[in-house]
Amino acid sequence: MAKNEERVAEAKRVLLGNYKPPAFVLSKGQGCRVEDVEGHSYLDLAAGIAVLSLGHAHEALARAVAEQATKLVHTSNLFYNERSIELASAIIDATSYDKVYFCNSGTEANEAMLKLARRWQFEHGHKERTEFVATHNSFHGRTMGALSVTGQPKYHVGMEPLIDGVSFVDYGDLDAMRAAVGAKTAAVIVEPIQAEGGIIVGSDAYLLGLREICDKAGALLIFDEVQTGYGRTGKFLCREWSGVLPDAFSLAKGIAGGFPLGAMVVNKRVADGLPPGSHASTFGGNPVACAAGLAVFEVFKKENVLHNVLDVGAHLESRVRAIAADANLPSVIEARGKGLLQGLKLAKHIDPLATIAMIREAGVLLSIAGGDVLRVSPSLLVTKAEIDEGLDVIAKVLRNAPAAVAA
Repeated sequence: MAKNEERVAEAKRVLLGNYKPPAFVLSKGQGCRVEDVEGHSYLDLAAGIAVLSLGHAHEALARAVAEQATKLVHTSNLFYNERSIELASAIIDATSYDKVYFCNSGTEANEAMLKLARRWQFEHGHKERTEFVATHNSFHGRTMGALSVTGQPKYHVGMEPLIDGVSFVDYGDLDAMRAAVGAKTAAVIVEPIQAEGGIIVGSDAYLLGLREICDKAGALLIFDEVQTGYGRTGKFLCREWSGVLPDAFSLAKGIAGGFPLGAMVVNKRVADGLPPGSHASTFGGNPVACAAGLAVFEVFKKENVLHNVLDVGAHLESRVRAIAADANLPSVIEARGKGLLQGLKLAKHIDPLATIAMIREAGVLLSIAGGDVLRVSPSLLVTKAEIDEGLDVIAKVLRNAPAAVAA
């Protein structure tokens, strides 16, 4: 049997060091459980940062990928393929939007939305509208365009100069947004919930106010639903809770249950924004990836996934709120979230990295959002028993959470 120490040493020898994972190597999983190469088991409540919508090794997803791989693996965007047409139709039916563009990731989907916004304004006689308004604390991706509208300076270090014409305002502040959106604004880009920024939930009034501001100013409104879409909050799209209708939105993460796939979805109004030749993706709409996406849709229907998210999500929310309200747990100051995207904000005196390491050593995998928020984003098929198991471990660790080392 391979040893974690050996595999990690090999990884450090051959992989670029831009990541810093813990010192074990995962080898297999089933549902919400994973194992490393030495057979140690973990309850996975991170789900690949909200990607594994059906959990690990779901039979229907594995079967769809395997079957498609025996038929047609790739065509490029020079030709239609059946699976991409079928998946686009399913997304349109689920969202009541009009057109879909496929790519490989959330970053690429956001990048496509930025290009769509500029080109649509150009095509409709507004060449001066090249600027974007985004929000502080946001996260939209790592390519230069998506990074430029990401409102977290720590990701900008050493990457400047970013693209020009981007301004940032506080999330939730409609007055600041109103002042920032002007005659040169191509689009406003926001997340319905600032997920990577610390699980900050946008109010219905805020999101609807953004629509009003953009309509009045002539700017487009584009939503980043990469982490909040595909059932994560209990509705297919998070925007459905408020009823607001952005001109375009991005999807990725849970869209194909772990297979690399992203999408930009647009309404009829802006569907002419990227004319032939203006944007492309070699692997976008890949038939195997789209077969995985279709399998996710099928499981959503057969296993009533959205109902499970509402039911188990309410249970998860009650558990994290109870932890935050527990006077015996001063290490946590707030619970945040919606559905199966929940967070526990740690007190300033607590070390987030050391805390999440202790939780991991106790057998539960989480991720950190916003630098100091424990993010719980499990499979959409997670059970209440699994939530209870994981939250019991988390609460136990938080009773003796390690203090941050003074600088």
